[in-house]
Amino acid sequence: MTDRLYYHDSFLYDFDASVVEAFDSNGRTAIVLDRTAFYPTSGGQVHDLGMLQADGQQIAITEVADEEDGRILHFAAASFPAGTQVHGTVDAVRRRDHVQQHSGQHVLSAAFIQLFNMPTVSFHMGEESCTIDLETNGLSAAQAQKAELLANEVIAEDRPVSIRFVPLEEARQLGLRKLPPKQTGDLRLIDITDFDLTACGGTHVRATGQIGSILLRKIERVKQGVRVEFVCGLRAVNTARRDYSTLTEAASLYSSHIYDVPEQVRKSQAEAKVAGKAQHKVLEELTELYAERLLAPTTDAPKIITEFFPDRDALFIKLLAQKLTAGKSAVIALLASGSGQPTLVFAQTPGQKSNMGQLMKDAMAQLGGRGGGSADMAQGGLATGAIDVEKLKSLLQETARKL
Repeated sequence: MTDRLYYHDSFLYDFDASVVEAFDSNGRTAIVLDRTAFYPTSGGQVHDLGMLQADGQQIAITEVADEEDGRILHFAAASFPAGTQVHGTVDAVRRRDHVQQHSGQHVLSAAFIQLFNMPTVSFHMGEESCTIDLETNGLSAAQAQKAELLANEVIAEDRPVSIRFVPLEEARQLGLRKLPPKQTGDLRLIDITDFDLTACGGTHVRATGQIGSILLRKIERVKQGVRVEFVCGLRAVNTARRDYSTLTEAASLYSSHIYDVPEQVRKSQAEAKVAGKAQHKVLEELTELYAERLLAPTTDAPKIITEFFPDRDALFIKLLAQKLTAGKSAVIALLASGSGQPTLVFAQTPGQKSNMGQLMKDAMAQLGGRGGGSADMAQGGLATGAIDVEKLKSLLQETARKL
């Protein structure tokens, strides 16, 4: 069993230890020390990084894992022989970040319990943000803001955070926010003075002021309740700075204040919707004119139309195909477009013997694309930039000859 130095001092970044064993673990080198300050991935908190050095050699620790037998595995590209005295150095910047995130989670989870009796059922620490899943049917924006405010008030009060170990039976009498489902031996308790007491094996601040701040980012429904995304400490500062820079850039594009950006976006969306409707109307009229020209009187029955439009897109040829096959006369349209993603549309006046879906599958097999559809209309697409115009025209003619 490895002696976990981080249990007693979350700000211990340098330590000395002895290598107990080193072995191959699924193609990776795993090192076991008699004692370590490296935190292994556990309880929603990700592992530490850092270095081990001995006899002038230095190796990087890339992952730390917790074994059921109490050993902590330090994964590295190389190893030291058993019995080697090593000096370990934990990445202090990464550790301080994790300390802020994990302690912030305790404060935030306690705030949701005290205000709304919403227990936290899981915690995840990511590279950019953290999340907690709350056991509740819903969480309003106003409730989230109240919990955020209470959590930051507790941080501003700089309440002491202490660590102590107690037997399980004693812990049951202390009113912990959450007891672990399985536990043997003493429990490690994290006590935020007069606010939260819970069992936890993670690294934590000495006082809540070290968390810095908590910023809620996102609320979404998940299977087990509501997921709240948040950041703490320097992550909150960096996130707020990035948010502000993004809003400032957006505001400059609209020549407005950052607080006016949402209204400017809504206005732009409304204008785009109106413009889209106008554009669609023009496109309808244009395809109507094309259809009239292509449906010039002929004695052929059905009338077969094959056309390639290099400067038109999929929407154009689909609308045109609908126009061409909407009348009472028997028409088969084999159309292709070259703008955007090269697209084919095969359509026929309903009730005819040909199968457009099968014809499209045959065409896509030759062109290396994907597509399909019904007996009366089918559509297929090719990879952008992979169009061979002459081959495409030849295929349209070849398909027409099959009819």
